[in-house]
Amino acid sequence: MIPTSFPDKAEIARLSARMLLEIGAVNFRPEDPFILASGLPSPTYIDCRKLISYPRIRSTLMDFMAVTVMREAGFEAFDNIAGGETAGIPFAALVAERLALPMTYVRKKPKGYGRNARIEGAMSEGERVLLVEDLTTDGGSKLSFVDAIRETGATCGHTAVIFYYGIFPETEKTLGDHGVKLHHLCTWWDVLAEARDQGIFTDAALAEVEAFLNEPRAWQDKHKG
Repeated sequence: MIPTSFPDKAEIARLSARMLLEIGAVNFRPEDPFILASGLPSPTYIDCRKLISYPRIRSTLMDFMAVTVMREAGFEAFDNIAGGETAGIPFAALVAERLALPMTYVRKKPKGYGRNARIEGAMSEGERVLLVEDLTTDGGSKLSFVDAIRETGATCGHTAVIFYYGIFPETEKTLGDHGVKLHHLCTWWDVLAEARDQGIFTDAALAEVEAFLNEPRAWQDKHKG
């Protein structure tokens, strides 16, 4: 069923943050920072993959994503929904079901045998494709997926994620310079506000996380090693 009526953007952000906190997808650990794929430290870590195991929350968030892209991009803006390997695949399938559109997925690199394809499923020249993923930090990882989609002759001017870090100012410029608009449900700021309201973490942890969110690069430089 195609969703048509849902809360406004601010309430979607608050509820999305609440659901991520409820299932333990959000981790604050400033005293023992996480090491990100970049090798840099972070007092925060989020695991959106956990969502696939919670049907009620998963369903609500996918309704939110569907209505968000329709509101922000248009009700007839897309012909195909593509998931980025691997975390984006289940969410792309769920969004495609709601929008009654074909679904495909994009490999991180060619599989090295057979057709040596990066696109799995049927994607045609001229199709308008929405790239769906679980989250984005600085936007860089999305560009390879977008380029693979465009190599088919399709267009890709939009990407939608559940969670957007919202702390690196270059993110939307990086995507925008590549001709891609970002749509998201919530950010670290929404999660921090909801965590404070619920009293889930200590005041000290929340204060340290806020310091990181305000100046992430400076915080990482200070906590390297």
